[in-house]
Amino acid sequence: MYKFLLTLLLGALLNAEVYDGVAIVVADKAITLLDIKHEMEISKMSAKRATDTLIRQKLEEAEIEKRKIKVSSAEVYDDIKKLAARNNMSISDFYDAVRESNGMGSMELKEKTKQKLLSQKLYQAIAYSSLSEPSDLECEDYYEMHKDTYKHPASFTVIIYDAEDKNALQTKVDNPMFYSPKIRTNEQVLPYSKISPELAALLERTALNSFTPVIPNGKGGFMSFYIKEIESAKEGGLSSVRNQIVNSIMSEKREQVLSDYFARLKHNADINIIREVK
Repeated sequence: MYKFLLTLLLGALLNAEVYDGVAIVVADKAITLLDIKHEMEISKMSAKRATDTLIRQKLEEAEIEKRKIKVSSAEVYDDIKKLAARNNMSISDFYDAVRESNGMGSMELKEKTKQKLLSQKLYQAIAYSSLSEPSDLECEDYYEMHKDTYKHPASFTVIIYDAEDKNALQTKVDNPMFYSPKIRTNEQVLPYSKISPELAALLERTALNSFTPVIPNGKGGFMSFYIKEIESAKEGGLSSVRNQIVNSIMSEKREQVLSDYFARLKHNADINIIREVK
């Protein structure tokens, strides 16, 4: 049940004198205006979505404490190491890439990773026992409704620009006519099925005859991909993407179970909204 103590507009709330004041208290856990502002910046969310996300996080924290769920520093490091490996980066380069993409430092990344792993363990405890694998008919229906989701290029023909000097490489990206002996080039065909999901997503977001943003190359330097050609994939039918569809359906079912669970918790929780952010 919500207890509305004071309602103010967001513009008035973000003044310096109240910037880090408490906005919401969830089961004795405070959410400050600074927390909301930070979540908006990191996750690129609206104030409402950021607030809802933080309220759910606090409910999750309370549930994690209740169930005595733990995550070790070794588990956190192992997860970050796997993410770095998927992107062909060292741990150090991965930290740099995260910092450059969203301003998140290594300590904050570790904390976010810990919270993610805690949430995953909580989700397993809540949802997995309630789920069953989708039937063939469910998979067929899902595939027909989401065909466009499973379309992707067969391969990318790219020119990889690589340099130790980030400024020189960025100048090349901004001005393709620029030449520097510090920049190396290498043309390759990258099959969609052979590259990491993160790289595939980056290349798919980049227009034909354009450069990707400059990213770490995993060797202490930097690189950018110039998209020269995109080969369309032939539709392989349901059988070619069945595992992906099963994962998607299970993920949606799991999220529905979790949403219902936390909606009930939220309804019954002691939530004091001191300053409403709109």
